[in-house]
Amino acid sequence: MKAALKDIASIQMGYSFRTRLESMDSGNVAVIQMKDLTDDNRVDCSSLARVDMEKPKEHHLAKPGDLIFRSRGLTSTSAILLDDPGIAVAAAPLLRIRVSDHVILPEYLNWFIRQPPAQAFLTSHAKGTAQKMISKETLEGLEVFLPPLERQRTIVEITALAEKERHILEKLAERRHQSISTTLIRLAQGA
Repeated sequence: MKAALKDIASIQMGYSFRTRLESMDSGNVAVIQMKDLTDDNRVDCSSLARVDMEKPKEHHLAKPGDLIFRSRGLTSTSAILLDDPGIAVAAAPLLRIRVSDHVILPEYLNWFIRQPPAQAFLTSHAKGTAQKMISKETLEGLEVFLPPLERQRTIVEITALAEKERHILEKLAERRHQSISTTLIRLAQGA
């Protein structure tokens, strides 16, 4: 089964600030920016910028389970918001995706957006030459495969395990490199 993203999720443009974002420690609204999206496709809430402003309208607020989509730049992927950021908005040009239908898990959708069929669709519809941009309308038209929820959970679990394995292998390779380097330095010193 497949569905257009607009039929299973709402997509909201990021909040557009009229001036340069001036962060302050005591601001009443947290702001999710591109720099807060991690390499492992999560939103890092540990150092969100804070601003003083009127409470944003409900449709602008970001909540746990939302996906924050990179609409500009080299990568057209999303990051999932797992922690509660409190009163927070995603800054433009980011887009907020909120699953609105119970036939899809947010974690599965976050995984699906990074997969070759979704990436091929997004790349083929990107606009711009120097900097690629994915429009809200393009994202709404993305066709999403919808396996049963149990299969989605399995995909998410296997993805998490594969990511852990990758991190372990990277650490192992780094330690092996350090060990070889240390041994070669000793050899070079005549030890």
